Amino acid sequence: MSINDRGIIKWLPAAYMPEQRAMLRELERDELRQPKPILDEYEIEELESRICYAMEFNFPVAISKWSDGFTYEEKGRIHYLDPIRKEVRMKSSGGALIHIKFADILAVEVIE
Repeated sequence: MSINDRGIIKWLPAAYMPEQRAMLRELERDELRQPKPILDEYEIEELESRICYAMEFNFPVAISKWSDGFTYEEKGRIHYLDPIRKEVRMKSSGGALIHIKFADILAVEVIE
């Protein structure tokens, strides 16, 4: 008498549990997180001067920002600097308004 084993098929339903998949995705995401880089005062001053230069002459910029362990790049034109909320407001090329906190900015590149 031969044993009729279903092999890997018997374990397949366990891989489709939504809680398990969500947990595995979160674990993968946590592995890729990076700590926030610390900028010294000279780097911050350089970022501020580039932002003011781009705003004065209406040049497009590419701002690298840190958010929740990842770096993202936003492109657009700087519309307003809000000193009370400590954020940069810029318009993307699609017309959307983007708010970026000063503390989250890592790099500014002026595109001339």
